[in-house]
Amino acid sequence: MTDAIAVRDLRKSFGSVAAVAGLSFRVAAGEVFGFLGPNGAGKSTTINLLTGLARTDAGHVAIGGLDCTANPRAAQHLIGVVPDESNLYPELDGFANLCFCGALYGMRRAAREARARELLGLFDLSAAANRRFAGYSKGMKRRLTIAAALMHAPPILFLDEPTTGLDVPSARQLRTLIAALRSKGTTVFLTTHNIDEAEALCDRVAFVVQGRIVREDSVDALLQPIQSRQIMDITADPLSADQVARLAATLPDLVITVTGTGAIRIEAPAAIPVGPIVRLLEEGGSTVAEARRQRPTLEDVFVEVTGIAARDMAASTGPSGAP
Repeated sequence: MTDAIAVRDLRKSFGSVAAVAGLSFRVAAGEVFGFLGPNGAGKSTTINLLTGLARTDAGHVAIGGLDCTANPRAAQHLIGVVPDESNLYPELDGFANLCFCGALYGMRRAAREARARELLGLFDLSAAANRRFAGYSKGMKRRLTIAAALMHAPPILFLDEPTTGLDVPSARQLRTLIAALRSKGTTVFLTTHNIDEAEALCDRVAFVVQGRIVREDSVDALLQPIQSRQIMDITADPLSADQVARLAATLPDLVITVTGTGAIRIEAPAAIPVGPIVRLLEEGGSTVAEARRQRPTLEDVFVEVTGIAARDMAASTGPSGAP
């Protein structure tokens, strides 16, 4: 299969901070590739380098088979870019914003107006076509920003944290739209710190930490080694450190992790004995509110590979100066 994106030994520093430290990867045409890591890992910097918004310090970039190393904008006609913050004009309405973007790509008036109406319908924005962009909700702004990136029907789309800050219905709608783009053959390069989002949308993912890829594979291949792992989340009140220690000493085959106040996660290679666990906790004075079995997820793989907990992803930052 043809590579839509090919990167070799990509590097970018800001002063003494290496934001991108020797990245190498390939993205096949028509796949959704997830670039997964905490804030400050170098995700946005990588997108800027691949889309010609920043110049590399070293390395090789090819987009759609075109060498973009010497000329970062050589493949502009092949790509659409959705930045983490909207780049549309607040004083223009939705229709005018899309038409303006079409004009930037040399589309004739009739073609760009027809395409704008098509995308407004696709993104459920027809009713807001003549409303100023400044008056859109955050979810509507995000949808129009994606529509603008698709005005010239690019075969490759770059999405930088597309659902960050959106409410649940808006985020779900965007994920549905991304899946629809994939089904039509669009290549999608997606940066996110939302592990569930990556697992649901991506064919392959790369875990990136401090500007380096620490693991890259298909979602299925990453999940396969842990499919037989047994996981259970338990909440109890009160739940002291002594009770957790007693539980671990009594059932040494279990791996017990405190995940929050009154909450533990238990992992084991075989079925987890719920009854003895509940009895031990209740004998220690706890009331068990919930004991829920969980399936292994991409989050478990990510934590195992990087040591970074999912709850720390959005809060994590790199060294000062690293985007």
